[in-house]
Amino acid sequence: MEICYILDASAFINGFKLDSNNNFTVPEITAEIKDFESRLMFDMAIDECKLTIQDVPNKYTNCVNKIISESGDILRLSFPDKKLIALAYMFSKEGRNVKVISDDYTIQNTLKIMGIPYSGIITEGIKGIYNWKKVCEGCKKEYDDDYPFDDCEICGSKIYKKRIKVSK
Repeated sequence: MEICYILDASAFINGFKLDSNNNFTVPEITAEIKDFESRLMFDMAIDECKLTIQDVPNKYTNCVNKIISESGDILRLSFPDKKLIALAYMFSKEGRNVKVISDDYTIQNTLKIMGIPYSGIITEGIKGIYNWKKVCEGCKKEYDDDYPFDDCEICGSKIYKKRIKVSK
């Protein structure tokens, strides 16, 4: 079965070669491709019918949001990143052979949790699965992902995102 490549902006920025016509991305990724050379490569791929821009129904985005809220990656993924992951999730649910091309470690982490294949272009890729927690740098109190403030309610120190290794 032919591989469907799901392409992040980094695929164009870092020079991924589109050898087949089975390449897909989401509309939101177009805004992330800003430099001239990457934009030219992106536009040529569309003109040559080597790239399909595919939107994703909300039910797949909602499923991905549920998965990433459990890992803490929801704190680090942009809306276009979530849509890209949702596209890969949708294709895999449809029984397609999917591979996501991205150098973004948070995207890779989420895909690894979901069991969806991925590959980087200029990076080797992640080695383990990580979760993220909001933690006060002063008193070390842990907060839920949806805690809306940047400062600790107890000691007033800054809250940061702490990486926690889950597995290999």
